[in-house]
Amino acid sequence: MSTPDELERRFTLLTAVARYDALRARDALASPADEDDSPLTPPDPGAEPLTRGEALELLALGEVIARKAGYGRQLSVRSARRAGAPWSQIGAALGTSKQAAWEAHNRWIDGQAGEHRGDGHWGWDEEDVAAARMLAGDPEGEDVE
Repeated sequence: MSTPDELERRFTLLTAVARYDALRARDALASPADEDDSPLTPPDPGAEPLTRGEALELLALGEVIARKAGYGRQLSVRSARRAGAPWSQIGAALGTSKQAAWEAHNRWIDGQAGEHRGDGHWGWDEEDVAAARMLAGDPEGEDVE
């Protein structure tokens, strides 16, 4: 059986999405009409239903995609801040409030600081953390541009 941990090592985000899309399309095309939510899309009689292993792989790939997309989220938030985006816009882009977006970003900064051990292990030192917190700023009082 495919697990997210195993698939995460095998696939990049792009290859995971491509495999997920192929399995998902095949699954949708092979679905019996009585199980399909959309009666306007009849099943393809030539489409092979997913095997048990492929159905489980489809589930695991969904988790891999979510994980891999999540890894880069805070880097994208930092890029948005560098480009001048206020927290209200960042929150809207993430489907959350500006406060929740800011708090998640600050937890990420805390995590990066926690990774620095001074023994060659990658992580942020005090200067990196200070720069990240300066860039993050405070969500209160920001005007939407």
